[in-house]
Amino acid sequence: MRTKHFLQIADFTLDDYEYVIQRAHIIKRKFKNYETHHTLMDRTLVMVFEKNSTRTRLSFEAGMQQLGGAAIYLNTRDSQLGRGEPVEDAAQVMSRMCDIIMIRTFGQDIIDRFAANSRVPVINGLTNEHHPCQVLADVFTYIEQRGSISGATVAWIGDANNMLYSWLQAAEVFDFHVNVSTPEGYNIDPTLVSPANANAHYTLFASPSDACQDADLVTTDVWTSMGYEAENNARLKAFDGWIVDSAKMARAKKDALFMHCLPAHRGEEVCAEVIDGPQSVVWDEAENRLHVQKALLEYLVLGKIS
Repeated sequence: MRTKHFLQIADFTLDDYEYVIQRAHIIKRKFKNYETHHTLMDRTLVMVFEKNSTRTRLSFEAGMQQLGGAAIYLNTRDSQLGRGEPVEDAAQVMSRMCDIIMIRTFGQDIIDRFAANSRVPVINGLTNEHHPCQVLADVFTYIEQRGSISGATVAWIGDANNMLYSWLQAAEVFDFHVNVSTPEGYNIDPTLVSPANANAHYTLFASPSDACQDADLVTTDVWTSMGYEAENNARLKAFDGWIVDSAKMARAKKDALFMHCLPAHRGEEVCAEVIDGPQSVVWDEAENRLHVQKALLEYLVLGKIS
């Protein structure tokens, strides 16, 4: 059978996601009840990090151990990848010594090349172009809080970054709509969006406040992502007015949720009264990375189980 990877949201069908989300609910319930769930006993996850991480490393490492398996941390600075070993060669070797691999790196082409040469499933822990694990956790969190996300309106306020591209792919799969408001010069790259998506699943707004109108969920991210630190001062000026504040949340539905993938900068992309307020589910969202990724690991290694 062809090895199944999770490199971007579009890699899975709605049926795949419905199964993974169902399993995530079961796995989370067992975790909360202190029930042992060792479906990946004696299996090994290798985690390759080229970018810094808190939530990704912790959730994958703890998750694999909670499933009864082992997680091995590799930083490219401390491995042969950091000395110029071809990605293709590293994939051949690593995939003969473990059961599944998670990579957090820069360009999507790197993880695509790795997966093409891997004998085991590869998970995208984050690239410049996509952050599928985070958006899967966000969708799970919405479903947990509000029920089906189908037909919902998600307001994205901020940069056209990896989070947005994963949200746009999720909108196609789960059939919801994204109101997108990005500052001039930080717009969507059309090469990273399905041509069929434009009119059906997202709408562009010049005003971030207008994008929040009647939204079921308002979400944002830091204005300067990893790898773009040199642009920080220019971005602070360009994003002036794009802060998610109480006035923007007031344009959304009364029971609208607020999400942020974290870490957050209070006073920049979001004000304290929103991220620390009653509509914010950022801590549930962060925790759900653990449970969703356990379901994802289980599915990629074992397939569907009863």
